Amino acid sequence: GKNESGSDMESVAVAASAAQYPIMGKSDVSVQEMVDYFNRSGRTYPAAALAAGGADSIETFCQIYYEEATAEGVRPEVAYVQAMKETGFLQYGGDASIEQYNFAGIGTTGNGVPGNSYADVRTGILAQVQHLKAYASKDGLTQETIDPRFNLVIRGSAPYVEWLGQKENPNGFGWATAWNYGISLMNQYVRPVSYTHLT
Repeated sequence: GKNESGSDMESVAVAASAAQYPIMGKSDVSVQEMVDYFNRSGRTYPAAALAAGGADSIETFCQIYYEEATAEGVRPEVAYVQAMKETGFLQYGGDASIEQYNFAGIGTTGNGVPGNSYADVRTGILAQVQHLKAYASKDGLTQETIDPRFNLVIRGSAPYVEWLGQKENPNGFGWATAWNYGISLMNQYVRPVSYTHLT
């Protein structure tokens, strides 16, 4: 009857709103939207520090994220906003320094351990993208393996942004041990950059 189909529609809507955000896949988010997202943060792009690594502007920085993520099938906005979360919109202040071109704290374990360093901005971004892909997918890499920790990850254990936090991941694996890591990444970072495309 009508009531049943009505409640079916309702349950579909609820399921859709609760749907998790896949890390892999084609993105609707543009480079310009990524740039606008940074500019809305009110932070200043560290052009002097990052120009040496090949990204003299936020436009170039976002373009590199877009290219490297897309090449590996990772949604660019996911890798990009993770970097914004991990670096405080490129202001740093944690254990890693900006000169390491490590935008997602790969290899940092706290207590001043600086983590991995990369030759330039593009290499650091690719390492992060590959590390995300290791968690999100069982597919092989399309480019040379830059991430030295790629094979240490339980492949495909965190296909959704929300599962990047170990404590919320039903498999018990994830990028970070902090409570609600993936959920805060989704709500505070992914949603604001992709809100025009999330219905």
